[in-house]
Amino acid sequence: MQRIFGAKKQKDPPPSIQDASDRINKRGESVDDKIKRLDGELARYREQIKKTRPGPAQEAVKARAMRVLKQKRMYEGQRDMLYNQTFNLDQVSFAAEGIKDAQQTMSALKVANKDLKGMMKTVKIQEIDNMQDEMMDLMDMSNEIQETLGRSYSVPDDIDEDDLMGELDALELDMESESHGVPSYLQSEPDVEEELNLPPAPTAAPPGRASAQAEDELGFPPVPRASLRS
Repeated sequence: MQRIFGAKKQKDPPPSIQDASDRINKRGESVDDKIKRLDGELARYREQIKKTRPGPAQEAVKARAMRVLKQKRMYEGQRDMLYNQTFNLDQVSFAAEGIKDAQQTMSALKVANKDLKGMMKTVKIQEIDNMQDEMMDLMDMSNEIQETLGRSYSVPDDIDEDDLMGELDALELDMESESHGVPSYLQSEPDVEEELNLPPAPTAAPPGRASAQAEDELGFPPVPRASLRS
């Protein structure tokens, strides 16, 4: 059958946006080259017009320059049109790329949403709240245990705070006296007899003991010596 009717020709795939943009850019570059060539001719004709005197020769040069100028304007119009087409293709390409990015983003979000739903099934808010309450209770119990273990056995419970404050004031006074002079534990205590105004002690021996034995150098009576027997 293919020999009789011939094989069906495969259609060429349509050009992509990038292919069309590249083709238009090449055409634009060709037009730019033509415009540069015409600019060179116009510059040459301008010099010839300056050098020739007014007359038929100068008019002929001006006519050629006018023709070149018209061609340049035509090519400039074509170039502007090609640039506009390139700009439109770039806009379409940008929009197409944005849609592709949006499709990829949607696919990624769908997968992430599915994964999150699966993970949320294993996590329950009530269990988290219960765990937090248990942790708070454990921390309170730990603090109570630490306070209990940190108690001092030698400190009684019935200590008067006023007495403690008095001792603290006395310590502060001692520290002030030490900073100004002799420490309190080295200062001499006041004479009790002078404070009480007592009479001096008698120095004479009482009656009946005038014939007491002499005392030794330390003030004690001499020890009697044992008699030696023959």
